Amino acid sequence: MPTIPDTLRTTAARCPQREALVFGERRRSYRELHEEVERSAAALAAGGVRPGDRVLLMSTNSDAFVIAAYAVLRTGAILVPANPNNAPPELAHLITDSGATALLHAPALTAVVRAGVELAGSESTGTAPTVLTLPELAELATADHPPVTHVCAEDDDALLLYTSGTTGAAKGALFDHHRAVWVGVNMAGVAGYRDGDRTLHVAPLYHAAQLSLILFAGTPLGMTHVVVPGFDPAAVADVMAAERITVFFGVPTMYQFLLRLPDLASRDLSAWRVGMFGAAPMPADAVRALVAALPEVELYQLCGQTEAGPGGIFAGPAEVAARPDASGRYAIPNTEARVVDTDGRDVEPGTVGELVLRGETVMKGYWNRPEATAETIRDGWLHTGDLALLDADGYITLVDRLKDMIITGARNVYSVEVEGALAGHPDVLDVAVIGIPHPDYGESILAVVVPVEGREPTLESLRAWAKERIAGYKAPHAMVVHPIPRNPSGKIQKHLLRAELAKVAEPVTG
Repeated sequence: MPTIPDTLRTTAARCPQREALVFGERRRSYRELHEEVERSAAALAAGGVRPGDRVLLMSTNSDAFVIAAYAVLRTGAILVPANPNNAPPELAHLITDSGATALLHAPALTAVVRAGVELAGSESTGTAPTVLTLPELAELATADHPPVTHVCAEDDDALLLYTSGTTGAAKGALFDHHRAVWVGVNMAGVAGYRDGDRTLHVAPLYHAAQLSLILFAGTPLGMTHVVVPGFDPAAVADVMAAERITVFFGVPTMYQFLLRLPDLASRDLSAWRVGMFGAAPMPADAVRALVAALPEVELYQLCGQTEAGPGGIFAGPAEVAARPDASGRYAIPNTEARVVDTDGRDVEPGTVGELVLRGETVMKGYWNRPEATAETIRDGWLHTGDLALLDADGYITLVDRLKDMIITGARNVYSVEVEGALAGHPDVLDVAVIGIPHPDYGESILAVVVPVEGREPTLESLRAWAKERIAGYKAPHAMVVHPIPRNPSGKIQKHLLRAELAKVAEPVTG
């Protein structure tokens, strides 16, 4: 099986003049993209990047992100995509945990990167990573460097995708080229990707879904990758029309805002053939509205997990229309999905159990965390921690998360991490964090607070406090003063809080 860099090389040889990458006014053919990746890889290698090194890439969506990602992999190094919203302590953790030797970043993130690198240096005796902005890498790539001669093998490690756990500390899920390329094979089979499709990258490229399901999956088929820096519904609709986009992946929030465009029906979106949504639950009413508004688009719901590639279960156009409330009906090709009880036995229809997965794309394990790996992958099955209801027709619907993860605007937020950030606030005696339903963002983050006697914490002060310690999107959207129920062992009974406080406040969305 080819490696990720192999797929770019062979596509450039097969269709060199086809448009490969579009970002604003900049357009590159596959031949041009391949040549620029080769030059950038040579510059990285000349700067000391070696096979097996971990290289952090921290940037918003851009053509430079795409070039850098392929260049890192071309050197034989392991790509570590980082959320550009990370606060310095979070970035420092990624640096020290991965042992990164290089860090590539967008210029706008320079202050955060400097702070994160400095903090990482104070916590480690290791060598500080080489830091380059993406324009600096592009400039270095214009010089003459010896070409990279290293040839990657399919079992070489390729991607280290960080995902938070119940402790709040991000864990790196490790994938080799074999697993990463199989993700693309699987998705092409699910959604019917075609040679020469044109796709729009608006969901963040650092995220496993956009990176692996679309970018790395589309290149072998010669997809044209149209990249935009962020989401604005009208602007996205304009680009989809102008660029004749045929394949689009978006999180539910994006689709919901697209549906609110007053002139959506009159826009020329006739090229749009495949629409995929996932990374967060889509309300059933929104799915129905989507099916009605886009009758010519084949809609696919994807429900998976980073540790699975990402991979998991899906619903095709017929299933999306028939059961808009369900999370999926079939396992992704080359993947098995089961709903099991606590003893690992298949549950009967109508019963809730844990969704477990097995297949070619499941991670090798967590980086340097053998115990966490053994806990998550048992007897070859990936235990997702998602509670799911299996019905008699084979549909699977996620009903809760064992790890109390909150998904807001398709971004994963772990309650324990937010609680840890808020616990040191001088006005807070005790705190619990839960997700409450939000019509646009899926869930909002509610902080349930027991104040220090005589103190009166405010939402504004909690948000400001949290933003100094964790990424801004993880700060609470709403706050309530309320007793925190605990069981005899001291664990918070969050199901009781969710039941009591589901409609406690109109949350902010900033």
